[in-house]
Amino acid sequence: MKYKRVLIKLSGEALAGDQGHGISGEILNKISSEIKTLQQTGCEIAIVVGGGNIHRGVAGATSGMDRATSDYMGMMATVINSLALQDALERKDVYTRVLSAIAMQEVAEPYIRRRAVRHLEKKRVVIFAAGTGNPYFTTDTTAALRANEVHAEVIMKATKVDGIYDKDPMKFKDAKKFDTLSYIEVLNKDLKVMDSTAITLCMDNDMDIVVFNMFEEGNIARVVNGEKIGTVVTKKL
Repeated sequence: MKYKRVLIKLSGEALAGDQGHGISGEILNKISSEIKTLQQTGCEIAIVVGGGNIHRGVAGATSGMDRATSDYMGMMATVINSLALQDALERKDVYTRVLSAIAMQEVAEPYIRRRAVRHLEKKRVVIFAAGTGNPYFTTDTTAALRANEVHAEVIMKATKVDGIYDKDPMKFKDAKKFDTLSYIEVLNKDLKVMDSTAITLCMDNDMDIVVFNMFEEGNIARVVNGEKIGTVVTKKL
């Protein structure tokens, strides 16, 4: 394996599948199967799940809701998604822990960095819920922060497309795919990979990001084994 400890960033929208909202049982089953296959190789896996399939903080704020309140609602949505993913994984006999940045001891453990690292060392899949616990920060930033805190070797950004393009490949047939990019290029080109706070945090700490299609079977394992798929955002060009 090229990477022994990884953090996988899943968008909430991905969990909705074709229905556009809520949680798709079929998608959950597919994702949990991929994660189980990867975990059986001995790879240590942390996961951050978004909440956009239930509530997006920014979207709520644009409709007149207080931004902080809307963001806290989004954090609750990530907890719902995290518990759903935990259930799907444990039905496949994968030991899993949900660690929440907001205290809710009845459903999740509190986020403590050393505890998270210990769970990873014991080969448990760790799901980080409730973002950073603070408004105005996205789950992209959470992924960058947690990956650095637990000393992950890479952030695997799982998407519906096979990498980063100069424009939306779903809308434009002439969209150009990038194989590698530097952090500065992502910021200068305003490529919507992750928000600028997350990209800057990764750049300051030399944390590589691999953007790949999570819906192609075996892709998660291919990334961990070092195969060149998707797009790599790195400082070492």
